[in-house]
Amino acid sequence: MSGRNSFKKLTENISPERRARIETKKIELREDMELAELRQAIGISQEALAKHLEVLQPAIAKLEKRADIRISSLRNMIEAMGGTLEIKAHFPQGDVTITNYQGQ
Repeated sequence: MSGRNSFKKLTENISPERRARIETKKIELREDMELAELRQAIGISQEALAKHLEVLQPAIAKLEKRADIRISSLRNMIEAMGGTLEIKAHFPQGDVTITNYQGQ
């Protein structure tokens, strides 16, 4: 394996300041993801998600591409991935969590 290094070896000399910048960037990227990116980051395939939701895989692909998705569909997908959906409205006076869409 000439010319190749392990990821650990490549990153062992990163300064604490750079590590802090990397961590900050990772947090920022996690805060803003499309559904497909979120599913991939969690490590769930479209097939597995479809099976959990009792739909076919193409239905998941279609939902991930939609710009306008029903809240109930979004909530079901997020819960199938192990999360919970929270809807917040942001105002200059502060944030408000919308509770009648929580599915409680």
